[in-house]
Amino acid sequence: MKPIAAVASAFALLGLAACSQPSHTVNHDLSTAPADAFMAAVAAHCGQAYEGKVVEDTPAPTGKDPFAGQKLVMHVRGCADPGHELRIPFHVGDDHSRTWVLTRTEHGLRLKHDHRHADGSPDAITLYGGDSKPPGTAERQQFPADGESVAMFRRADMLASTHNTWAMEIEPDQRFVYELTRPEGRRFRVEFDLSKPVALPPAPWGDAAAPTP
Repeated sequence: MKPIAAVASAFALLGLAACSQPSHTVNHDLSTAPADAFMAAVAAHCGQAYEGKVVEDTPAPTGKDPFAGQKLVMHVRGCADPGHELRIPFHVGDDHSRTWVLTRTEHGLRLKHDHRHADGSPDAITLYGGDSKPPGTAERQQFPADGESVAMFRRADMLASTHNTWAMEIEPDQRFVYELTRPEGRRFRVEFDLSKPVALPPAPWGDAAAPTP
């Protein structure tokens, strides 16, 4: 499917969802249209999981690499209100601690990282992220670390992370990319193949409820 057609189809999906499910009220106008298009393109994959690989990790890790040799799977799982929020667990082997939470705000999108322990309790470093840098595009959105996240990183003496900018990219039916960059040259990218759905992984830690299709 061509990207334009895929995004149009995804818009239709969100329209149908909006008619049948409650949704938070946000301003949707031309200035934030790319945010809606991006959410729609991701929501088109609700209920599906995809395998990925690290395509860039600069500078290379000097210690133990948590991603080396692990199966990396994203699962577009939390789709009860796809126009407002999407929850995307990111599974690293048997580590089910990570979930990306993508939320529609009044001015664009917000990305948060929900980190849990195996017993479901929140990690000390969790719900960090930021709001999208407007306007973004239907294919790419960037999220500089917000003030709350910067303060959290400082308390944890994670000073390098105070300069984090995360990004997500999507080429409908082709690939999804998660990215982390820092001004000093740090660049980490994981690319997922959207053309080949894989078996669904288990629920992320802290969320045993059945996924909403």
